Amino acid sequence: MPVLVSILVGFLPIFLFAMFLYWLDRYEKEPLILLGAVFTWGAVFAAAGAFLINTGFGLSIFAITGSETAANMATASLAAPIVEEILKGIAVYAVYLAARSEFDSILDGIIYAGMTGLGFAATENAFYIFNYGYQVNGWTGLVSMTFIRVILVGWQHPFYTAFFGIGIALARLNRNRLLRVIFVLLGLGAAIFAHAFHNTITELFSGIGGLALGSFIDWSGWFIMLLFIIGMIYREKRYIVNHLREEVDLGVITADQYRTACSAWRQSCARLSALGKNRFQATSRMYQVCGELAHKKQQYLTLGDENGNLIRIHTLRSELRELSPQAL
Repeated sequence: MPVLVSILVGFLPIFLFAMFLYWLDRYEKEPLILLGAVFTWGAVFAAAGAFLINTGFGLSIFAITGSETAANMATASLAAPIVEEILKGIAVYAVYLAARSEFDSILDGIIYAGMTGLGFAATENAFYIFNYGYQVNGWTGLVSMTFIRVILVGWQHPFYTAFFGIGIALARLNRNRLLRVIFVLLGLGAAIFAHAFHNTITELFSGIGGLALGSFIDWSGWFIMLLFIIGMIYREKRYIVNHLREEVDLGVITADQYRTACSAWRQSCARLSALGKNRFQATSRMYQVCGELAHKKQQYLTLGDENGNLIRIHTLRSELRELSPQAL
């Protein structure tokens, strides 16, 4: 029973976090199959690999030094940040390589990285809640560890990995090969640094004071990242505002549909209205295509006809022309 409860309280809140992260992707949703794949990678393969490597590293340091403190410190501050961010980052980089057409913006990088981090966090939370919560202080320990892992540090792993996602996105949107490599390495380095900084603070400062200090630093970082995400959402809105005017002039979509496409709130209202009129699928798909078309036009502007951007623009425009009469 305690194992099942630990798994449930470790995973269920993370699913809510994942829904919130998905909701933040307002104008051009990423495919659920890819989001599910990176979440699963984080929860299963990255978490399992990190556990094995970190445990082996810690045991090696203990065998050399004979000090449990040194082993814990070295694992938390050195091994864990490097191992975990590389393992989580593999999923994000795989999307960049294998599904390049779906990696369209900086926000996309954050979304894929965040989903991977949430998957990792869910498994790690369940492990900590049972092993360091229930097994140490019974049900009271389980409740207190759930509060720490879910509320106080619940967004840490997606926060760290988001830096790598940003780095990969900057590489994706840049023509210069050297800069692409630099952006990827800088993103990974920032993720490792943020992770190591958090873990070091946790190891150095214990008790309520240390928990308060760590929580203040963590939440400050999350708040700044949220502000950055809001800025990226606004940037994507500008793509739609700027690039879909032409579609109105060409008669592909109506002026009212253009205004709806430019507003996340109006899109939500249009989808809700379409539910009762048997037009939900066409309406939902049309505004998704609007977002994809705007992004492809922006990529064509900045990257040229990379990976057939022009053909993709014509394909999306044709689909939009067909969907427009069927959608709200």
